[in-house]
Amino acid sequence: MVNNMTSETSRIEAFSDGVFAIAITLLILEVKIPPAAGPGTLWTALLQQWPFYAAFLLSFSFIGVMWMNHHRLFTHIQRTDDGLILLNLILLM
Repeated sequence: MVNNMTSETSRIEAFSDGVFAIAITLLILEVKIPPAAGPGTLWTALLQQWPFYAAFLLSFSFIGVMWMNHHRLFTHIQRTDDGLILLNLILLM
């Protein structure tokens, strides 16, 4: 029976990891390739988009820290119940 509970915990972790991975992947969709303005203007165009890169790095870091904390938390959890599953889903929402 303990093995069943371990399996249940690992399924919650796997689902959560998938949600975090999708969230991090979706962040990059807002970073666009700058339009071609002519030779030698790429660096200027990239520098003009610094707010998008800053937002991406900040959001990626925030989600990454949440994922790390979630991972550490689940190293201490031995078994689950419906309450934990519900709270985990609310966190992921």
